[in-house]
Order: sequence, then C-alpha cells, then structure tokens
Amino acid sequence: MNRFHVHLNVADLAGSIRFYTQLFAAEPSVVKHDYAKWMLEDPRINFAISSTGRAPGVDHLGLQVDSADELAALGPRLDAAGGSVMPEDGAVCCYAHSDKLWTEDPQGTRWETFHTVGDATSYYAADAACATGGAACAPDVRAVKPKIDKGAACCTPNSGCC
Repeated sequence: MNRFHVHLNVADLAGSIRFYTQLFAAEPSVVKHDYAKWMLEDPRINFAISSTGRAPGVDHLGLQVDSADELAALGPRLDAAGGSVMPEDGAVCCYAHSDKLWTEDPQGTRWETFHTVGDATSYYAADAACATGGAACAPDVRAVKPKIDKGAACCTPNSGCC
C-alpha cells in the first residue's frame, strides 16, 4: 500500500516538532539534530521536516511504497504523466537507504516516489548531489533529458532510462 509523503523545510526544528506532535497527537518516529519524521496511519502519511538551510516551505511531495515491485509499477505512471523521470538507486537521504524515482509536476513541484530498504546514519551520503549544497537530497530533475521513445516502458529502478 502506498503512503503519501510530504517533506517541509522549517526554520525552527524544535518549534515545528512541538507543533506537529500536537497536531498529529503523536511523537515523531525519527528525531535527529536537523530532521524529524512521523509515520502516521491515520492519515497514512510519511511527514518529514528538516532544517538544512533551505527556505521554509514545501521541499517535495511523494509516494512511499512497500516493495521494489510497487516502485517499478510507478515508473510507467510517472513517465505517462509527461515529466522527466530520474531514477536514483541506493540513495542515502533523510537517514534512510532508498531506491527512488524523481520527477516534477507542471508547476515545478518535485515528486519523489521511493522504496525504503533500511536506516542510514547520516542525512545524505557524502558523495550525493545534495552533499555539496547541504540542503535537499533531490537531484535536479530539470537537468534530465526527456526520453525520445514515449512508447517504451521506461522508468523503473535500475533502468537508467530517461
């Protein structure tokens, strides 16, 4: 089953943790010096906040899936939506190891579809694109060239398509 994902950038992590803990009537499942996450069942959402230097507001939206097969099934749907899709296998981001597919909607809102396979000890990997900017773990989807053959089933993890 899919879980909706929202990641916000916040200016005051401690204040935001207090606010969202009261709003959700639940403690975060993960708390780090620059990050907190709630895995809620009602509503079914992965809600994350971070204070990594980006402007406050929505960083990205997404769908978290429970298996590699579910992630692979989302690839063609993202591709059919018309945006460039960037696979990111074995990512270390937000204190987790995940396989991901990134895209942007027509307004430029970044969308992350991902399958988490384990915990990580850092916010991002030292060699990740976000490591140099110290901010978000999202690659620049706009830098990806759209695929030429719109009829091919393209974007699945490990495909290197798009």
